[in-house]
Amino acid sequence: MPSPTPGRGPSTSPTHAEVLIVGAGNAGISLAARLLRDGARDVAIVEPSPVHRYRPLLNYVGTGHAAPPDVERPTGSVIPAGCRWIQDAVETVHAQARTVRTRRGADLTYGTLVLCPGMREDWAATPGLQDAYTAGWAGSTYVPSSAPLVWPALRNVREGSVVFTVPPEPAPCGPTALKPALTACDHWRRRGVLPDLDVTVVLPEAQPLGVAGADEHLEAVFAAYGVTVVRRARVDSVDPVLRSVDVATPTGTRRLDHLAYAHVVPHYRAPEWITRSGLGEASPAGLVDVDPTTLRSRHHQDVWALGDAAALATRSSGGALRKQVKVLAHNLAAAAAGRRLRSYDGYTVMPVTTSRTQLMLVQADRRRPRPLPLPDPFAPRRSAWWFDRHVLPQVYFRRLLRGKV
Repeated sequence: MPSPTPGRGPSTSPTHAEVLIVGAGNAGISLAARLLRDGARDVAIVEPSPVHRYRPLLNYVGTGHAAPPDVERPTGSVIPAGCRWIQDAVETVHAQARTVRTRRGADLTYGTLVLCPGMREDWAATPGLQDAYTAGWAGSTYVPSSAPLVWPALRNVREGSVVFTVPPEPAPCGPTALKPALTACDHWRRRGVLPDLDVTVVLPEAQPLGVAGADEHLEAVFAAYGVTVVRRARVDSVDPVLRSVDVATPTGTRRLDHLAYAHVVPHYRAPEWITRSGLGEASPAGLVDVDPTTLRSRHHQDVWALGDAAALATRSSGGALRKQVKVLAHNLAAAAAGRRLRSYDGYTVMPVTTSRTQLMLVQADRRRPRPLPLPDPFAPRRSAWWFDRHVLPQVYFRRLLRGKV
C-alpha cells in the first residue's frame, strides 16, 4: 500500500501514530493543533467527513441570522499543518493491542489514543421523529440538514400550537435549544401574533439550566412570552401523520396535539463502536468511560477522551472544550514524563439567546456558577449576542482551531 500523505491530505493507508485522534470536530482539531504547537511530531486524525462545521452557528442558521456557508469549511482546510488526516471511519478499537480497525479495513496502531468523535442522533429513541422531519412540520437546529428549514417554518407561523424541546443529557450543549424558541417568541411578539400562539417548552429537568441566578432570568423570560413550561419531561414518540408529540412526565404521558410546528431535538448517544470496543460506560448513551477530572480512561492508561462523547459529568460546549484541550494537552505530556496530572473542573458555557439580539452568557463548573465580573452578570445583553454570533466564529476558525487559544 502507498504511504500516508503528509501534511493536510487524506490517507486511508494503515499507519502508526504516536498520538492518534479520532474525530475532526472542535475537540480533535484544537487538540491536534495544540499538541503540534507544543512540539509533538507524530499526530494523526481519523475522520471520514469532508466537511467541518462550527456547530454553534447552526442555531443562528435556524433563527435567520446565519447561512450554511458560515458554518462549514472543508475538513482538509482545518487539519493542522504537520498532522496526517486519515479519511476513514472507526469500526472498533482493540485497546489491548493498541490498534484501531477502520471500516475500510485498515489497522492503525498508536502510542496514545484520544477519542473525540462527538455524538450521533439516536433516532430510534424517538419513534416517528425522523418521519416528522421528512414531513416538514418538525425539525431542529441541531441537525445540519434541518437547520436551514427551521426559520422559514417558524417565521410563517401565525396561529396554533408550537413546541420546543431541550434534549436530555447527554447532548451537544443542550440548553442552546432555547435559542430558536426564544428568538421565535420575540419575532412573533414583534409581529403581533404571539397572543394567538400556544408555545410550549419541554425541559428535561426542573430548571432550564440548573444555575442559580441564570435560571431566574430565564423563568422571567418564559413568563414574559407566556410560554408554558413542561418540566422533568422528555419526548417519547412523535406521530408524523397526526402532528402530535407524546411527552413523558413524572405524572404520566402528555400529548401535544395539532401542532403548527415542533422544534424537537433528537436524543443523542456516542457512536456504537465505543461500547463495542469495551470503552463505554454502562449507560444507554455509551459515553467513553474516563476519569472526568484527568480525561484518562478508567481502564486503559493510553486511552483518553474529551468533548461530547466523553463522560465528563458536565454539560458539553465549545467553552468547555477550550479548558479540556488545555488540560489534556498537559496531561498527555505529564503522563509520558511521569509527572502529576492536572484536573478539569467541569467548566462549561451555556449561551442562551432570549430575544432577536440579546443573549445570556452563563458559565459554571461542576460545583458552582462562574458569573462574569459584571453587575447582574447573567442578564441578557446585546453585546453578548454580538460576541456569540460575530466574534466567536472568527476566534474559532482563526485561533482556536490553530491551537492558539
